[in-house]
Amino acid sequence: MTHTDDTRRDYRQHTGLDANLERETRRLLELAVWEDNDKRGDLTSAALVRDASAGRAHVTARQAGVVAGGLLAPLVLEAVDPRLAWEQLRADGEAVAPGEAIGVLTGPVREMLTAERLLLNLMGRLCGIATLTARYVEAVEGTGAKIYDTRKTTLGWRYLEKYAVHCGGARNHRSGLYDAVLIKDNHLAFTGEKGLTPADAVRRAKEYVRQYADASGNLPLIEVEVDSLEQLKSVLTAEPDIVLLDNMPPETMREAVAIRRAAGSGAQLEASGGINLETVRAAALSGVDRVSVGALTHSAISLDIGLDWN
Repeated sequence: MTHTDDTRRDYRQHTGLDANLERETRRLLELAVWEDNDKRGDLTSAALVRDASAGRAHVTARQAGVVAGGLLAPLVLEAVDPRLAWEQLRADGEAVAPGEAIGVLTGPVREMLTAERLLLNLMGRLCGIATLTARYVEAVEGTGAKIYDTRKTTLGWRYLEKYAVHCGGARNHRSGLYDAVLIKDNHLAFTGEKGLTPADAVRRAKEYVRQYADASGNLPLIEVEVDSLEQLKSVLTAEPDIVLLDNMPPETMREAVAIRRAAGSGAQLEASGGINLETVRAAALSGVDRVSVGALTHSAISLDIGLDWN
């Protein structure tokens, strides 16, 4: 089984708290704090908890999973009250067992209760994505193929969810339309130019993106979708960075790998379309380099986590 070099250029990876992730998180928290508190604030805590009360609580996993979002917990707490503090006990990317504490929350009790659901909603969602992602990564272990996410993310959560995919051990596909060229059948169908082939489109895109070369002379990555082996043979002559094999069965993907090898092409091959946990290993065993899975983000179920006083 032949795979292209893992060290070649790839889409940007969301591996930590960079400026984009922090900006997106703060924007979401501004909305989240408003929708939970509006102008009156937390009526229940204000009515029942003395203002001077201080407390300590664990954020605890109710089920097994993979941690994600602890890195962002301080931003959540800061959005409610800067006096709240977070100590992370299980790092993002680590496995957690049922009943195991992920982190410790301390500070004024009223504000802890106000922040509780914000923190659990955010971390539960991201832990759920990381947990599902880890299952896909485990399913292709030993094949040489890498699992990638897609742009099928929750509106406004793009960077958070891609970070959670990273925590689960997979890789990030393009961050947005600005990030790379991905030529799909709908682009070819509506260009207004009949007979434009995927290979023609790749050549045209290469000319266009020259204006966006970085300081090292690297151009934005160019990926192109094909749905037949004949299209693949043609498009490899245009030397795209990645070819997306759309909805091909494993036996056809194996033929595609052989065609790529015979052509001496350095293009990576990406399997995509309708792939799930039952079919992902067969796709990876075909010899493709990448398997993109929209389900990592659009079908993940939040991990059950809770706040326990101690």
